[in-house]
Amino acid sequence: MRIEWFGLSFLRPRRMLVLAALALGGLVSVVYATNYSLWINGRSSTAQPGNHADFTYWGPASTAAGVNKKSVNWDGYNRVSDQNYRIRDALDCYCTGTNWCYVAAHSAGNLQIGYALSLYGGSARSVKNATPNASGVCGNSTGAVQTGWNIKWVDVAAGAGGGSELSNAGSWAVSEPLVADLKTTTARALYDHNQTRAKWFYMYAGAKGTLYSAVLPGQDDEAVAYHSAGGVSGSSGAGYCNAADWFCNDLTLGTAANEGGIAKWSYHSVKFRDDSEAYNHYTNGNWGGVVSKVRADMVANAY
Repeated sequence: MRIEWFGLSFLRPRRMLVLAALALGGLVSVVYATNYSLWINGRSSTAQPGNHADFTYWGPASTAAGVNKKSVNWDGYNRVSDQNYRIRDALDCYCTGTNWCYVAAHSAGNLQIGYALSLYGGSARSVKNATPNASGVCGNSTGAVQTGWNIKWVDVAAGAGGGSELSNAGSWAVSEPLVADLKTTTARALYDHNQTRAKWFYMYAGAKGTLYSAVLPGQDDEAVAYHSAGGVSGSSGAGYCNAADWFCNDLTLGTAANEGGIAKWSYHSVKFRDDSEAYNHYTNGNWGGVVSKVRADMVANAY
């Protein structure tokens, strides 16, 4: 109710107190909002599934790697579809309600976050309390439900979203179920890579290949070629290189189509191309290889 005086309108004191309390409540909700940095591993024999504090795959847990970092551990061995629930559990934990996430993925972790967003990013998710149990599952918070997850962006180091010719050729242990998913045609058909729910994937492509990785077309980091690490679209891989290489189409920076006209997948942008051929695929237990470039970006921009 308003009081009129000389043409001016004033709220009754009680109403003013109510509005002030509501405004204060809004400020409190902002204070309790938290950002997290989620790290999704690739092919592994060391990651501890469901343990969000275990950074064995990456390097020392004490190393800075973005705000409130969490290790989204899956077994790195079984097929993507069988282990993807662990990624969804972590996204539910830290990326719902008022909380937001920055996501970093390495190698086959690219397939995991892409699969989760494409197939489940439009589904109803219960808002969780960001307090996981030993299996990496969080309890419900407010009883609220939302669509998909609150993700600011995704950084991908040495992404295997396009598969690897090493898997095609049987260069990796064929007994591992994951290796079947890493074949180039299989990886590219696993889900709709263009459906990222409008979340940007920033790709970091290494080029420090070796002689034994000659089976990989174009530039490579010893495990994946530029066509995969650069998010190049299509049903199979092709050779892409740095701009200084004359006899190979260039992997372009940003979102532009690559030399030769083949586009990148939607919402995929090459942020780093290893023109100096200095970065390989492997973390080496110390946030190494092209992962070091992603870690630097997360430190600088995930806050």
